[in-house]
Amino acid sequence: MSNGATGTLVLMGGAVEPRNEAFQQFLRLVDAHAGAPIVGLTTASAEPADAAGAWLGDFRRAGATNVHIPIFGKACDVRDREIASSIRDAAAVFLGGGDQVKLVAALGGSCTLSEIKALYRRGGAICGTSAGAAALTELTMAGGEFDEEGNLVEQYIGPGLGLLGFQTIVDTHFQQRRRLQRLFVVIAQNRELLGLGIDEDTALIVRGRVGEVVGAGGVTFVDGRDTVHFDNADDIEKGRQLTLSHLRVGIVGTKYHLDLEKRELANLD
Repeated sequence: MSNGATGTLVLMGGAVEPRNEAFQQFLRLVDAHAGAPIVGLTTASAEPADAAGAWLGDFRRAGATNVHIPIFGKACDVRDREIASSIRDAAAVFLGGGDQVKLVAALGGSCTLSEIKALYRRGGAICGTSAGAAALTELTMAGGEFDEEGNLVEQYIGPGLGLLGFQTIVDTHFQQRRRLQRLFVVIAQNRELLGLGIDEDTALIVRGRVGEVVGAGGVTFVDGRDTVHFDNADDIEKGRQLTLSHLRVGIVGTKYHLDLEKRELANLD
């Protein structure tokens, strides 16, 4: 969808402080301080109503004056149609954190998702944090980490919301939760994908094919297309280490740009 849309995607790595640069960049982008309307969805959360209340407080502290966070039920019910109608008049949609698989499953086939995509096509902004960011791509990932007992949780890769193309897949809380190994495994198993690991309190703001990094951290990109010589990703189990040769890895710092199509830093003067 990215190639045909004129809007902006703001992918945040989670744990975003409302007064810090990543969140403030999003608000400035949509003129939220002047009252531009934002519709939020906390559907990914295990407790959507509690999460909505917390986010409304954060938006107020950040200086946004016109934010509405309705509680989404299911596709094609009355509330779904009401939320879709409110998005038609919004400048932006904000997707909170939680479980990206839950979010994608809930919004699939809904009027709400159709209007989110329509808003993006006509130039609006779609912002997601944590699970909300991970869900914005054509494919989303979950699992693939060790639980408290040391057992490997099965890796899940499935459909996302489909707004960000370029064969990208997004991981969040990246440096803080030490998820480089997880992203290595995903890319080793799916070499056509471009992995994007976004740090906390950090955003990748994507316009067209180029993303700019803003905030407190950076964005790691992992590319295995046409580079990997060997991997044992299909043989990973408890106690066995990943073996992988010739993977492209880069880190994009604040104010630098990444060309998602070329999978390399963009030279923007």
